[in-house]
Amino acid sequence: MAFSLGSRAISAGYRLAAFDQVGSTNTEAMARARDGDRGSIWFVTSEQTAGKGRRQRAWIAPRGNLASSVLEVIDVAPATAATLGFAAGLAIASALEAVSIEANLRRAGADPLKFQLKWPNDVLVEKQKLVGISLEAEAVAGNRLAVVVGIGTNVVAAPTGTPTPASSLAAVGVHVGAEELFAVLADAWVEFRGIWDNARGFREIRRLWLERAAGLGERVAIQTGNATVEGTFDTIDETGCLIVRTAEGKRLPIAAGEVYFGSAASVGAA
Repeated sequence: MAFSLGSRAISAGYRLAAFDQVGSTNTEAMARARDGDRGSIWFVTSEQTAGKGRRQRAWIAPRGNLASSVLEVIDVAPATAATLGFAAGLAIASALEAVSIEANLRRAGADPLKFQLKWPNDVLVEKQKLVGISLEAEAVAGNRLAVVVGIGTNVVAAPTGTPTPASSLAAVGVHVGAEELFAVLADAWVEFRGIWDNARGFREIRRLWLERAAGLGERVAIQTGNATVEGTFDTIDETGCLIVRTAEGKRLPIAAGEVYFGSAASVGAA
């Protein structure tokens, strides 16, 4: 089966560049932006050999996994563009729910699979990392911003030795091809990108994101550089910062960091 866009993505004018194998879909997307492409276009493969996730960690997609990146060229500031990552999380979580319907019917009395969003840009299943999301942005001609949203999904295999234990769709009983998942994702992206609407709709994105948030109201530790902030995950604010309520009752905004929940919080803070 070849990669293809969903009908909604085609109607919205999206284009597709599919690769049998590629070093990095993010790299391909940003190179296209530097060459003058003004989006909106997806770059996708089921075998990525040199991808990077958050904090430049390697994100290798063995054959059968899904590495996808979408290029959008928009008129927003970089800090505003960062909130697009929350729309991306909602899009892939919605797509995962859609392709998991049959698997949930087979779970015979067990709870249905729940895809939760971990701040800032991960998707978890059964408390394990299933999807990593990254954003890159560069200024381009016309005072516009080229934003590349990379979405890497463990379809058939998951890496080991990661800071957060990882899983795959196959490991939780969802047997779907990367191509099928991508077509659903491309359509879901149209929906949530539309709601986001160059951040004008971030209030609604924030509301929807919090409905799926992992660890909301739980103990949390965030490592930011050499410092650790501990408290309760209270909410995210209107800019996408994580708000931590400390034992003293202070509400601290966190713009970036590694998040550890529950009993893992003490481990992460060590």
